[in-house]
Amino acid sequence: MSKEKIQAAVTTSMKNYFDALGEQKPSDLYSMVIHIAEESLLGSVMQYAKSNQSLAAKMLGINRNTLRKKLLEHGLL
Repeated sequence: MSKEKIQAAVTTSMKNYFDALGEQKPSDLYSMVIHIAEESLLGSVMQYAKSNQSLAAKMLGINRNTLRKKLLEHGLL
């Protein structure tokens, strides 16, 4: 999947989210989206890496300790 397809999926999801809100006004949107995207990304990478944290951290371009902290924050450990 290309970066463009991922971007299109995010754009479509955001449009659907705004449509579902109707007249309600969103708040703290950036934090919500980043949290959800991070959790999905971490879960997907951990599954792809067969729960190998060192490999997953390398794939993500982050330190293994940072990965572990984020996994704990998202309840993925």
